[in-house]
Amino acid sequence: MLTYNYYGHACFMLDDGACKILVDPFLTGNPQAAIDESNVEADYILITHAHSDHVGDAPNIAIRTGAKVIAIPEVTDFGGEQVKVIGMNIGGTVKTSFGFVRMVPAVHSSGVGGGVACGFVIGVGGKVVYFAGDTALFGDMKLIGERDKIDWAILPIGGHYTMDPVDAAKAVTLLGATNAIPVHYNTWDIIRQNPEDFAAHVVGAKVHIVKPGQSIQLM
Repeated sequence: MLTYNYYGHACFMLDDGACKILVDPFLTGNPQAAIDESNVEADYILITHAHSDHVGDAPNIAIRTGAKVIAIPEVTDFGGEQVKVIGMNIGGTVKTSFGFVRMVPAVHSSGVGGGVACGFVIGVGGKVVYFAGDTALFGDMKLIGERDKIDWAILPIGGHYTMDPVDAAKAVTLLGATNAIPVHYNTWDIIRQNPEDFAAHVVGAKVHIVKPGQSIQLM
């Protein structure tokens, strides 16, 4: 059984009962945060890019829990030898204790010199989960969906810095995803959106609107 725990903004955890995968752990300073960073447990931490609302509390959580950090090498330049780092790059795949992580492109600024933003395709709990990270809509999302059958697509809908609901709905179509979850909206006024607008534009997939602090089973 695979559980999706939404902690607000773009931070969530995937838990297959044996392994906890924490993604973009921006909690301290996050007005949506549903958990304190000191209470988060993790076996792996995935970081899409170096903007502060995505790296967030990754250094502290990684040091406290001993979690392995998966990211572009430039993003993981923190914590020194205290942090277990699995550096990878776009197009690469890492086999893990829970399955695999494939790093895929995103169209967004990096937040750090020399780095690039990315998304992740995560194979865990018998499901394939795509997290776009922060990105614009781009045509090669179709290739991502052709390589891996996407059971769940987790997509930003806030606009201004990323896709808006209309573009995110088009992304669902390109990916051929079966289910979609919107994230990265309503944290601040500048990315205020109604997730029902996203749901209204999605064709051929089921949309699951999850509030910060809520969990759902990814069936």
